[in-house]
Amino acid sequence: MKSSEKFIVKIENLAEEPYDEVLCYPKPDEIEVKKRIAELKELGVESLEFTGEKRVSNVPVLGKGCVGIVVVAHLKSGKRVALKIRRVDADRVNMKHEAEMLAKANDVGVGPKLLTSTDNFLLMQYIEGELFPEWLNKTEDADLIRQVLRELLEQCFRLDNIGLDHGELSNASKHLIITENGKPYIIDFETASANRRTANLTSLAQYLLIKKPISNKIHEKIGKIDTKQLIEALREYKKEKSEENFEKVLKVCKLA
Repeated sequence: MKSSEKFIVKIENLAEEPYDEVLCYPKPDEIEVKKRIAELKELGVESLEFTGEKRVSNVPVLGKGCVGIVVVAHLKSGKRVALKIRRVDADRVNMKHEAEMLAKANDVGVGPKLLTSTDNFLLMQYIEGELFPEWLNKTEDADLIRQVLRELLEQCFRLDNIGLDHGELSNASKHLIITENGKPYIIDFETASANRRTANLTSLAQYLLIKKPISNKIHEKIGKIDTKQLIEALREYKKEKSEENFEKVLKVCKLA
């Protein structure tokens, strides 16, 4: 199957191979498959759309991680949404934690909008766009790149302020989606925590503007940033996550 391929399967047909493996990855069980189909019906899901760069039993999906498989779902209302399906071998018994973390992020305007969740599923806004590295490769508009960088750092500052740590922004290649009109989203809050010390801004700034090779590409497109000054500004911010120190980070990054 080519990555551009896209097809829709009614949920009644998800018990058939190879779709049962998507629904109950990595080892489908007939009873569990039927249970999950019933769960989807209760959520108002009419069909699943299989598309994306990842594969499960040669079926294209949007994402495949340690906790779940992400696909597009079609609701009875006609709306297309993102559906995260809990793996049967996941290290958690339900999707409650991730739903709570995403809802908390939503409260400060971060992440795809949470719609609802059950033990095995998480329904959320479908963000159609490109992962940041691919978007950056195709984008030459320096002002647009600066705008996206500033918005991402502002989102991280808001997460830091509410005490929610994403947990995976030090290598954010799979956690940033940019839409066609240049709106950035931080996604995937499955390892997020409201209990550990936050490091969203420092982690993402290091990933984008200090670590190679992504920082080299950004510096080429928007101008060189003094990384020594940035490291010092991030150290000050880490000590005190104030708006003043955040503004200093933006200024060093030439985003103020």
